Amino acid sequence: MHISYWVILAVSLLEVVLLAGVVVFFLRLRKSEQLLAKLQQNQREFLARIDQNVDLEQQILANFSARQTELLQLDSRLAEREKQVRALLQQAEGLSRSPQFLRQVIITGHRKGSSVTSLAQSTGLSTEEVELILEQGRSS
Repeated sequence: MHISYWVILAVSLLEVVLLAGVVVFFLRLRKSEQLLAKLQQNQREFLARIDQNVDLEQQILANFSARQTELLQLDSRLAEREKQVRALLQQAEGLSRSPQFLRQVIITGHRKGSSVTSLAQSTGLSTEEVELILEQGRSS
């Protein structure tokens, strides 16, 4: 056997090893491409979810802003109502403390059978003042 035979045999074995290496390389390359495609798909899904979350967040912020505006309007309306009620209460207190109203309450209460003491307590006057009003009511 000649050296050329051994050289051809060594070169052929080397070619087979290289061919096997190329096949293994292509198999790994195909697996890497599949993995890369899967990663790209996952990335697209992730970006789609992020877009959905951004849309939901914008809707929530818009809804929150609208609710804040409504609350501010309700607060101003409530403040206006409070002013109106306070004015009405002051007017009612002024009327209830007027001498004519107190005189009418005392006379009506006495006609219905209320005692001088209970009339004094309900009107915030002294018993002497209630008696004086009743005496004036009898003389007129």
